[in-house]
Amino acid sequence: MAKSDRESNEKITREARDMTENERQFPRVVIVGAGPGGLCMGVHLKRAGIEDFVILEKSDGVGGTWNHNRYPGCACDIPAPLYSYSFELNPNWSGLYPPQPEILAYFEHCAEKFGLLPHCRFNDAARRASWQEASAHWEVELESGKVIEAEVLVSAMGMFNELNYPEIDGLDSFAGTAFHSARWNWEHDLEDKTVAVVGSAASAVQFVPEIAKTAGQVHLFQRTANWVLPKEDDPFPAEQREYFVSEPKAAQAMRDEILGVTDSGGAGAFAEIRGEMEEACLSNMDQVSDPEIKAKLVPDHPWGCKRPLLSSKYYPAFNRPNLELVTDRIDRITADSVICADGSERKVDTLVLATGFKTTQFLSAIEVVGRNGLNIEESWSDGAQAYKGVMTSGFPNLFMLYGPNTNGDSIITTIEYEVEYAIRQIFRIADEGLAWIDVRPEKMKAYNIELQEAIGKITPWQAGCGDYYRSPTGRVVTQWPHRMSDLKRELEAADEAAYEVSA
Repeated sequence: MAKSDRESNEKITREARDMTENERQFPRVVIVGAGPGGLCMGVHLKRAGIEDFVILEKSDGVGGTWNHNRYPGCACDIPAPLYSYSFELNPNWSGLYPPQPEILAYFEHCAEKFGLLPHCRFNDAARRASWQEASAHWEVELESGKVIEAEVLVSAMGMFNELNYPEIDGLDSFAGTAFHSARWNWEHDLEDKTVAVVGSAASAVQFVPEIAKTAGQVHLFQRTANWVLPKEDDPFPAEQREYFVSEPKAAQAMRDEILGVTDSGGAGAFAEIRGEMEEACLSNMDQVSDPEIKAKLVPDHPWGCKRPLLSSKYYPAFNRPNLELVTDRIDRITADSVICADGSERKVDTLVLATGFKTTQFLSAIEVVGRNGLNIEESWSDGAQAYKGVMTSGFPNLFMLYGPNTNGDSIITTIEYEVEYAIRQIFRIADEGLAWIDVRPEKMKAYNIELQEAIGKITPWQAGCGDYYRSPTGRVVTQWPHRMSDLKRELEAADEAAYEVSA
């Protein structure tokens, strides 16, 4: 085993803490991920007076997906006032849906303002976490070979962590420049290049209109058509931004209004608003002048079956002569071309894979071993499961942020609810002098039975489209079927009896 970090000059052991008898004995905390979840957890730990924590981050900075995803046109699809922490509103957003650089700058600002950077360890990913039963703590092994020990483990890895690559014959044989859209190669100039884009979902909807402006030719290989709503992303007028800065209550009122509207229906309203949403999408699609192309862009599944998308630039891009929509299935890729099942061949020099993430893995993207040698992949053989989205049975003192079945209208809002829940459990550990806390398996089972029954009633999710919501077994593991406020109430409810504890 690699040398423990507690033997390094960074170690802070319980014995070394200068505490009086009346002070709480807080556990040490290790957080995996310096994205929105990890930063939010860090802020709340510091506010609670807990300074003994470290944030592990595989990249070179904070921001999570907003640090990794830097493709052209990358922007938020949740109104920015809601895509920011309730305790740190940003009056300077350029508009309702700001671009990636603004969002990354916001999280960098939060990390600096709340003193989180000294707690961050960058460019060193967690690769394995194992529960040590005898000493009741987690050992987290890093890519560097070092080991972090802590009583509490917080996963802030979320859903958009591991890249998804398509299984296409010959993909590795391509001799041109190839990259995933979530790891954009900005050193490769697309001007006058012939580009093949594989995939037509969230990222492609944003970057295809941008690269079509400079590329010589873009071939967009659409596996499944998606519903794309118009996006009201005009910049805020200068006077409005100045007003938000001078009147903080106005920014708060705007956030409250957006939260109220967003939370009014939840996923349960998808079936009710389906007709209205599809009509808006079709109206948006009317910007496509060629009727044959437009027909290929009409989805064969109901709105709400897959992730709703927003763009007012995507459909007009198909009026450009240098953007081709290809709906024939890709058969194989050669050193310099993409060949479809109908035998057609398109010579290309650049390949962009807009194929998303392995969204159903969550914490199992790394090896995690809990009580009695239980591996999280074995525990989740039917798909990722958790109690209230935060804890999973057999893995003591482990809290997940943006965990299984918590994906809803606003990631940031959901994360705040989950962080507050985790902090309460950490206080319980400290106040009661517990070695560990673990959710009872029967409680988690009962919770998930009820949850899956509610998911089964969201009719658009049962339409059989290829969504990112399901594990290989077909179980929906990402989505929350109710309103965000319902999740908040679940997390705020007293549930001490749901846990097994050990002193």
